[in-house]
Amino acid sequence: MPESTASGTTPAGGAGTPEGPAGRQLGEGPGRLLVLLYGVFTVGAASRSIAQMIMKFDEAPLAYVLSAAAALVYAFILVSLVRGGETARRLAMGACAAELVGVLGVGTWTLVEPSAFPDATVWSDYGMGYLFLPLVLPVTGLFWLRRARRT
Repeated sequence: MPESTASGTTPAGGAGTPEGPAGRQLGEGPGRLLVLLYGVFTVGAASRSIAQMIMKFDEAPLAYVLSAAAALVYAFILVSLVRGGETARRLAMGACAAELVGVLGVGTWTLVEPSAFPDATVWSDYGMGYLFLPLVLPVTGLFWLRRARRT
């Protein structure tokens, strides 16, 4: 009989553990591509926004702060995908939804009032400067996280 943990699940394959079905699903298979892309976007958005805030914050403070916020969202989703488990999946879904709202909101704002953004953000023009990946990532993430719940 397999050894039981304090939560009553078995270590190898118990639901909700990093080794269990819910944890294994998030960062494996196609989820690995999401982990890679969120990792790249975390590093890219964070390093760019930090450099811009240090060197030229007064030129476009709103754009640079929004890019830093995007980096934080990317990092949160990345950690959730790597961590795995049902709680992490739910948190990542909420963060992906917030990211999608941010991309759509900032993307629309940059088109409606371009003077508010003298410099681009990660989410400007729906992520056009990044081949629209900032728009595709949260949609793909939501589909993947929804699928991971069922398996």
